[in-house]
Amino acid sequence: MKTHSSTYWKNYFIQNASIKRVDWKLKPNLQESERNNILKSLQAWQLGETSEGEHLMRAAKQYSIAVNDAEYPDAVKLFIKEEQKHGNNLGKYLDLIEEPRIKKDWGDSIFRKIRYYNTNMELWTIAVITVESAAQIFYQALKDATNCNLMKQICTDILIDEAAHITFQKERLYIIFSQKNAVLKFLAYHAYTCFFLCTSLVVWHAHKKLFKAGNVSFSRYFNKMKFKLNKVAGKSILYPQKKQQEIQLLELNRSPF
Repeated sequence: MKTHSSTYWKNYFIQNASIKRVDWKLKPNLQESERNNILKSLQAWQLGETSEGEHLMRAAKQYSIAVNDAEYPDAVKLFIKEEQKHGNNLGKYLDLIEEPRIKKDWGDSIFRKIRYYNTNMELWTIAVITVESAAQIFYQALKDATNCNLMKQICTDILIDEAAHITFQKERLYIIFSQKNAVLKFLAYHAYTCFFLCTSLVVWHAHKKLFKAGNVSFSRYFNKMKFKLNKVAGKSILYPQKKQQEIQLLELNRSPF
């Protein structure tokens, strides 16, 4: 799999930060039924997007020293800043519709406790990939659950950012994974899958009302998450050489000569 340097990602995040996709001159136009469907999830996700990222930065700095990649922490810092932009935009929207920014949520509390004790870059990376993958479905559902143009613009902006975030994290996961021996790769691959799917279920449980309002049933949500798992941590991603060998062998078997 092709990967980009930390310098590339630094430049990407700097350039992306200069692009403004939300017109704050628009006034929120939220129906009461829409407010009822999205409010709790909107508040919870806004809280989750406001992390200072101190523990992630600590892990990134330790990792960068180990792999001699001095610019990686700078890229991670810019990534965190972009996530904070999402939280700020969601918070500003809550202010405009005169709803409070909450300070505690059970789902966010769980993830914050996990983050607090985690200093391993590999664990951070698969955790972020999982949440970002769920976020893509979440924000699309949020966008589809309202007719508010301002909310739709906020969601579109976040969705564009999240696509790059997943690529950024997917590349790092591949780099970390590729340095393992065969046994550790086997264990890691199954650990990634287990964590990804279990976390997916937690996210559904916490936000199923919003997902349903955005026309995302459980089966549709879970199928989407499994598809995303294959795109970020499937065998074709983590074992590209093995996959290529299988394709070549298949082609040879099909050859009439």
